Amino acid sequence: MSELTQKIEEPTPKTSEPVLKIEKLIKNYSMGKRNVSALNGIDLKVNKGDFIAIMGPSGSGKTTLLNVLGCLDTPTSGMMALNGKDVAKLPEKKLYSIRRNELGFIFQTFNLFPYLNARENVELPMESTKKSKEERRKRAKELLEMVGLSGREEHRPHRLSAGEQQRVAIARALANDPAIVLADEPTGNLDTKNKHEIVRLLGRLNLDQGTTIIMVTHDSQVASHAERILFLSDGKITEEKRGLHLVKKKLMCPHCGSRIQPSDERCPSCKKKL
Repeated sequence: MSELTQKIEEPTPKTSEPVLKIEKLIKNYSMGKRNVSALNGIDLKVNKGDFIAIMGPSGSGKTTLLNVLGCLDTPTSGMMALNGKDVAKLPEKKLYSIRRNELGFIFQTFNLFPYLNARENVELPMESTKKSKEERRKRAKELLEMVGLSGREEHRPHRLSAGEQQRVAIARALANDPAIVLADEPTGNLDTKNKHEIVRLLGRLNLDQGTTIIMVTHDSQVASHAERILFLSDGKITEEKRGLHLVKKKLMCPHCGSRIQPSDERCPSCKKKL
């Protein structure tokens, strides 16, 4: 992964309030008479528009961290602020509201309702909002078009390929314009072709829409396409590297330094894959 840091300049410092800020985050579990420390004092700042990949071996704390970030679990101690509000100790009713309205989720197994078509699956998170039925339908169609599924709105999941189902799941995650999209192994159930297409789609959403993405993956090739790559071990962030996505934000080829466009898949000058 040495190429990840080649010829990439330091990113411009971001001075705005981070969309997510974590300080000294600890999560302990009791397993019989043993106390297991799953997260061991994590500090992390996520700025609006970041694209972060989290990697680490089995048992490193990746799933626990994603569950805490997604307000599916609460930390034992520490601070976690989402849009400036500490959510670490909020009651479940308020956490449910945050999950519904401020976070988007993408799962490895898609988690689509089989009896709903693509549009209805995307509409589902909006049912608790003040949007009318017509507004929900319009928003869902726009999102499906954004992820490349125009004309497939009425198809149920069994009529869609795995890659198309994950695109529906991505559209659903964006339904309520979340502060952060959390992706748990989003390419884990996909073949190589669909894996690359989904990674490019996430990158494009980050570049074009400014979507903030935190992705857990075991695939170093997938992780390399993020902007920041965090490595977890024993519940701690032990290392951070810059990914290839940063070069697209800086419009610079990592191989030859030539100017590129965000939509380029290969450098116009050296022809190498971006």
